[in-house]
Amino acid sequence: MQKSFYSHGKLLLTAEYLVLDGTNALAIPTKKGQWLLIEKNDLDTINWKSYDEQGNCWFKTNFILEDGILKQAQDHDNNALSSPGITETLVSILNAAKELNPNFLADQKGYNIETRLEFHREWGLGSSSTLINNIAQWAKVNPFTLLENSFGGSGYDIACAKHDTPILFTRSGDQPIIKEVSFDPPFKKNIFFIYLNQKQDSKASIKHYQSLPLKEYDKAEATANEITQSVLNCETLDEFEKLINQHEEIISKIIKTPTVKSILFSDYSGSIKSLGGWGGDFVLATGSLSDMEYFRKKGYDTIIPYNEMALS
Repeated sequence: MQKSFYSHGKLLLTAEYLVLDGTNALAIPTKKGQWLLIEKNDLDTINWKSYDEQGNCWFKTNFILEDGILKQAQDHDNNALSSPGITETLVSILNAAKELNPNFLADQKGYNIETRLEFHREWGLGSSSTLINNIAQWAKVNPFTLLENSFGGSGYDIACAKHDTPILFTRSGDQPIIKEVSFDPPFKKNIFFIYLNQKQDSKASIKHYQSLPLKEYDKAEATANEITQSVLNCETLDEFEKLINQHEEIISKIIKTPTVKSILFSDYSGSIKSLGGWGGDFVLATGSLSDMEYFRKKGYDTIIPYNEMALS
């Protein structure tokens, strides 16, 4: 009998970086996410395969349990789809889940496991967070604790994986404060998400932020909280653009990094906001459908309207 678990992807609209230190963040789950499919087999190995959004197997490996610890099985066929780095990360997540629930995988049974992404794995929509939340469901453990014990991060992405509506997220250990909110602006037809053609390393972004002296954090936190609440309540595109422009300047000063608009799109007429770690993944841009031709001419072909991206 096959078991299946599902988690939504994520986008962080406000409080990137600051969310790590308890600032309120507006985040939205995406329509596309990731599946985890599990079926017992008659072997003594756990056979793992990961499929992309096109249905192509991009990673596979085998595990065995020895003395209650999960380890990679001997790779006799020199499998080109078995990446040591990915395997090591996967083993650490599964063993962390087992530490939280010793009954997890205690039956010593073999399994055939598949993960199936619905979005491109380079997009930064949460290939790791959806995996962690799915494994947490399977292992019956707290996903926020599992994240903390394996991959690290604020946890907003785990919250998105578990919810079907936009959320206000406040980090607070393994029991964050999560409030479902309505974010359905009348100007959402003027909001687009544009992929910058490069994936951002979340761990590196967090490490950079945590290395900075946050002398003005309290002031930035208060202003960011005000902006987030105003974004939820704003009625016009003009007001929304002013808010996200202000937000970009705040984060730019905190992380000592120029805004993405000043670097790449200084002559664009609308507003542009980074989402999550600066320097890659998606940005939010305001404008009309015809305005998106500006980005296409610059080589950015992945442009997704708000209604097609956001689960709201």
